[in-house]
Amino acid sequence: MFKYVNDISELAQQIIDRYNSEFNLAIDCTLGNGHDCDFLRKKFKKVIAFDVQSEAIERYRGFNYDNVECICDSHENLQNYISENIDVAMFNLGYLPGGDKSITTKHESSIKALESATSLLNEGGLITLAIYHGHDEGKIEKEEILRYLKDLDSKKFGVMLHTFHNRSKTAPLLIVIEKKLSKR
Repeated sequence: MFKYVNDISELAQQIIDRYNSEFNLAIDCTLGNGHDCDFLRKKFKKVIAFDVQSEAIERYRGFNYDNVECICDSHENLQNYISENIDVAMFNLGYLPGGDKSITTKHESSIKALESATSLLNEGGLITLAIYHGHDEGKIEKEEILRYLKDLDSKKFGVMLHTFHNRSKTAPLLIVIEKKLSKR
């Protein structure tokens, strides 16, 4: 068992826990089975979670957490629901583990959500993207997101890619985006 070279979702959580400084508002852009939302709700005053699958939303709503708002809509529409600045956004891109594999995130909607999330992100805030690309749409989504992020303003955002070097070419990868703090 590895301590660091392990599950990328856990790594994303560890990075947020260690490097994020404000814990007011977080967005779980892909609720799915709720693992990231569970992490976020314990750390943040408020969490807003999105998913297009009503079963995922209803299951998580059933827990009745006071600080979690679940929205059954695509993450591409997050700007319709959120107007205040955010401290963190987490994405798990691909399909719901154990769910219908024909329902996947799409690069167009994910990039639109990234554009909104970066515009709402507080200085010092983080966005994590766990990209599962072992399927056709996932391969396209990975390439398009990497292309989009290559042109993200490097004076405002740092972008880091974590990938497995000695595993399958389709092993998931983690991207971390950090918004630069202005000089104070």
